[in-house]
Amino acid sequence: MNAAKRLDKRIALVTGGARGIGAAIAARLAAEGAMVVIADIDQAEASAHARTLASATAQRVDISEPASVAALTHFISREFGQLDILVNNAAILDATPLSSLTMARYRTVLDVNLNGALDVTLAMVPMIRKGGAARRILNIASIMGVRGSRDSLAYSTAKGGLVNMTRCLACDLAPDAINVNAICPGFIDTRMAMLPDGTGHEHDTDWFKDIYLKYRRIPQARAGKPEDIAGPAFFLCSDDSAYVTGQLLLVDGGVSATF
Repeated sequence: MNAAKRLDKRIALVTGGARGIGAAIAARLAAEGAMVVIADIDQAEASAHARTLASATAQRVDISEPASVAALTHFISREFGQLDILVNNAAILDATPLSSLTMARYRTVLDVNLNGALDVTLAMVPMIRKGGAARRILNIASIMGVRGSRDSLAYSTAKGGLVNMTRCLACDLAPDAINVNAICPGFIDTRMAMLPDGTGHEHDTDWFKDIYLKYRRIPQARAGKPEDIAGPAFFLCSDDSAYVTGQLLLVDGGVSATF
């Protein structure tokens, strides 16, 4: 097989695939030959990205709504009859200070970042069982799911749940030859890195440039790009990861090594 088409004839679903990390992963999987379903709450953006790829289609999904997940499941079943690769990437950011956090907001974050990912996974597992030899589920978690930080209780709790969900699913699905892993990105240059008040980008602030770049709290002294996640994601979705399951891969420029 051509090395540039190592995912030829495989069907991949990427949630939150319209922009940022999800868009980069979708592009890489498509470049490797997969037929990619880009599922996103923003149908227009998803369709625009799908048109730039060699083999992709777009579907709207709100992963916090069971009816929307069911509709996506029906589409994939009708169009393809199986699924080889699932990338759970869709998420929302939350940086609510503890003094302002409400249970309503907490539930909203968990409904998308944790419960939504599980809903999609449970819906897709029957079709993944019909997939090819390399059946893969990849969860996009965060270093905030394995480290503590201020103003991140809801987000970090959800991502921490996704981390252990990965381990549990790996155990449950191993008899079906389905590998389940997670990537924990660090500081990545996406829309999620915008400051909560909308005044600018986190990576442009003096404190980020000083602490993380000048003094190398990030050893590589730069924020990551979505493409920095797409390569590791391809590995965990490919045949090369045949004996890798239940694992977390921190892709963070080394910042977790300095904690």
